[in-house]
Amino acid sequence: MTFADLLAARPEPRDADDLALFQAELGDVRPLTQDHIPGVRPSTDAEAKKARRAAAEQESDLDPDFLSMEAVTLLDPHDLISFRRPGVQEGVFRKLRLGEYALQATLDLQGQRLHQAKTQLVAFLRECQRCEIRTVLIRHGKGLQSNPPALLKSYVSQWLQQWPDVLALHSARYEEGGSSALYVLLRKGQQQKIETRERIWRHQP
Repeated sequence: MTFADLLAARPEPRDADDLALFQAELGDVRPLTQDHIPGVRPSTDAEAKKARRAAAEQESDLDPDFLSMEAVTLLDPHDLISFRRPGVQEGVFRKLRLGEYALQATLDLQGQRLHQAKTQLVAFLRECQRCEIRTVLIRHGKGLQSNPPALLKSYVSQWLQQWPDVLALHSARYEEGGSSALYVLLRKGQQQKIETRERIWRHQP
């Protein structure tokens, strides 16, 4: 599925992610401590902390400028990129790294200027979230001829790591671009979480 296909198939936006369920699905993540005991009003500090966190998440989701255009650590054109967030299981990351997940969408940013690439990347990731797409391929190129070399590659890697719903990424296999492209694993959408929760409930004794 291309970016154009995503736009054509775009459904209504979903509600916010259920973080606790997400962590339960990963299995390796330590359960969250409850903010309050049922029937007891949470403290003012806890409420303020929760509100600040929600505001920060909303701001990052709505404002593409939260992706930094500041100085970036430059990569070599041939460098392999590897990143996963805490809690992502080793088996899941291994499958991503080996290209064993079916790719549901692709985005080609090769040859674009930084601001153009950033705009396209933000739009693409948002459409993937709305369409509940989880595994994608992003082509950034090696940047052999750019000045400095690998400039776009370096920024795309940084931007993806800043995007809160990117769980992991890794340079693609040679047949799908090698060090000029990235496999990206995205967080589950709300509907996918509901379906997973229903499966868990059905198998409970």
